[in-house]
Amino acid sequence: MADPYVQGFIVPVPEGNKEAYRTAALEMWYIMKDYGAARVIEAWQDDVPHGKQTDFFRSVKAEPGEVVVFSLIEWQSREVCDASHEKMMQDERMKQFMEQNPGVEPPFDGKRMVYGGFRPVVELTRQSVGA
Repeated sequence: MADPYVQGFIVPVPEGNKEAYRTAALEMWYIMKDYGAARVIEAWQDDVPHGKQTDFFRSVKAEPGEVVVFSLIEWQSREVCDASHEKMMQDERMKQFMEQNPGVEPPFDGKRMVYGGFRPVVELTRQSVGA
C-alpha cells in the first residue's frame, strides 16, 4: 500500500469573500475527488495571532481586511496526486472553472499563496490512539 500524501496551502482572502471562496472550494472538490483526492479541509481564520517575527499574515503578505485560509488536500499517494494534475487540467469542468466569469476577480490573490506537498511522518486519529 502506498504512503498517503498531503498538499497544503495558505492564502489571504478578503473578509467579504468568504461565500465566494466556499463556492470555489466546493466546485474544486467535485473535480479533485474524481481524480483521487480523499479529503479536503478549507479552514477560515479564527484564532490566528500576529507574531513578533513570523506569522501566517506575513507569510502571505496579508493586507488590511484580509483573513488567512489554511487548507489541505489528502491523497492516497504522491503518485495519485501527481497523476491527477494533468488529468484535472484537461477536464472540461476545470476549464470551465478557470474561465468562468471573465473579468471578475477570483475570491483571493493566488500570487500570494504559499503551498507545498508533504509526506506524513505521523498520522493519528482518535481511533488509532484511543479516545
